[in-house]
Amino acid sequence: MLFNSVSFGIFLPIVFFLYWFVFNKKLNHQNLLLLVASYFFYGCWDYRFLFLLMFSTFLDYYSGIKTYEASTQYWKKAWLWISIGINLGFLGIFKYYNFFMDSLSVGLSAAGVDTHFDTLKVILPIGISFYTFHGLSYVIDIYKDKIKPERDFVEYSVFVSFFPLLVAGPIERATHLLPQIQKKRVFDYARAVDGLKQILWGLFKKIVIADNCAQYANMFFNNSEDYGGSSLYLGALFFTFQIYCDFSGYSDVALGTARLFGMELLRNFAFPYFSRDIAEFWRRWHISLSTWFRDYLYIPLGGSKGSLAKKIRNTFIIFLVSGFWHGASWTFIIWGGINALLFLPLLILQNNRNNLETVAQGRLFPNFKELGQMFVTFHFTLLAWIFFRAESVSHAFSYISELFSASFFTVPKFEGINKAMITLAFVAGFMVVEWLGREQQYALQKFGSKWKPALRYAFYYALIVIMFLFAGSQQEFIYFQF
Repeated sequence: MLFNSVSFGIFLPIVFFLYWFVFNKKLNHQNLLLLVASYFFYGCWDYRFLFLLMFSTFLDYYSGIKTYEASTQYWKKAWLWISIGINLGFLGIFKYYNFFMDSLSVGLSAAGVDTHFDTLKVILPIGISFYTFHGLSYVIDIYKDKIKPERDFVEYSVFVSFFPLLVAGPIERATHLLPQIQKKRVFDYARAVDGLKQILWGLFKKIVIADNCAQYANMFFNNSEDYGGSSLYLGALFFTFQIYCDFSGYSDVALGTARLFGMELLRNFAFPYFSRDIAEFWRRWHISLSTWFRDYLYIPLGGSKGSLAKKIRNTFIIFLVSGFWHGASWTFIIWGGINALLFLPLLILQNNRNNLETVAQGRLFPNFKELGQMFVTFHFTLLAWIFFRAESVSHAFSYISELFSASFFTVPKFEGINKAMITLAFVAGFMVVEWLGREQQYALQKFGSKWKPALRYAFYYALIVIMFLFAGSQQEFIYFQF
């Protein structure tokens, strides 16, 4: 069930009505409704994988209790590793088995050993990387005595499978979401309106920007040998906005939907394309994943403490693992490695925490230095995205090779160029709104707050009309595949 589908447009009001007007008298009834709705939402993709979700949920629920109750450190650690081992085992089989077998076969063949390993023809369970990390952080936090285990199985199950975040995050923490599930929620009209505004902006990002950009990104990447450098630059530009508006659009809908039910999810994006260096970009892009790796991998490895060599090692580990988390392909690993290389000079010169505040805070326009920094950082990111989108490593290199050829200085020519220019005009308008709202949690939060109500609502209705008139061909959210 897609957020941008008619079925979700029917599903959400029904659950909302039942939640606030039928099951509102008892908290456990509301939580049970959310659990049933979440399982129905997930089952609409493939009901068979519901059993995997339920097993993973029960595994971490039980492991958390046993870890907490363990009488010795040995058994405490044993239960932790049982949870980690089984969770990562399932993730490895469904997501990475074929990659490892293919890579091993290629490596042995290069050494003169002919091999053939059988691959598994399995469908990747949607959202497995996200709900696996929910459970892992929960058990790890219990092991570290940060939290106590949740005894109510329904409440814990809602934490893992709450439908707004189930299939593409944000990756929640038990310390943040479970307390909200455990306490009675009271309907807040202002919060609900705020949630609807964020849903509207998220759908606009997805339907108008991401899905239209996808049409041209796919055209250029799937047929890159037919185009010159200037056209391929546009292809990379379209994908750069496609992936941002697709993923952040999903996150906006998720956060807005959760707010309708009286809950706040972790923020996942903070206007990353206005970053002044790569370190700032990663503080603003997929925040829930970046902080997850920071807390559960980077810091346990030593973080930024110790020698420079260890700092560099830890930086490469976290970026490479982040790339590998996105998919079983060398293109994702290289994408992670490129970001590590871009981050490295900042780390060595101790400039990685220079830009902690929002760019041009309190000002309408950036200065020339900030503008230059954003331009350079954006284009470094754009080049890295080519590896993320390319079909193979060789495809990425050939794409970049043509991009930097003399054909870059030619006028782009391709079928549908007029419609592409309209899409770029929408991207430009979208970025203006994002810039004006960059100091808020999301762009529309206070946008037009000083306007007369009639004008403000006219703007909202205009966004809806534009979504109907300029909707691209419906695409699944990119991060569903991860």
